[in-house]
Amino acid sequence: QVQLVESGGGLVQAGGSLRLSCAASGGTSNMGWFRQVPGKEREFVAAISASGAITAYADSVKGRFTISTDNAKNTVTLQMNSLLPEDTVIYYCAAALSLSSGSDSAYRRPTQYSYWGQGTQVTVSS
Repeated sequence: QVQLVESGGGLVQAGGSLRLSCAASGGTSNMGWFRQVPGKEREFVAAISASGAITAYADSVKGRFTISTDNAKNTVTLQMNSLLPEDTVIYYCAAALSLSSGSDSAYRRPTQYSYWGQGTQVTVSS
């Protein structure tokens, strides 16, 4: 059983930065960040393998967001720079003890992740 606790959301002006953190209990996992507008499907943001060797990003955040992991602390961080108003949404941390494959697409599918955090709100004002 993996439990995830997110922190770091908040309000920031466009162009600013926020750092989201997710503390995981229960061992090292492949980790992902997703975001979801109420009433819409959960959208992939970024993912990192359990070893930290593989990362994946959505095109909409590539070059602005960076995902990293500290396995000693069982924490995954999403550094978000150059934030845009359209980044305003609830962000969720997710963990997958194993993936169906090592392909890039596997990291991007929310169905691959068995454990989810409670979500943290990010609001970017224009």
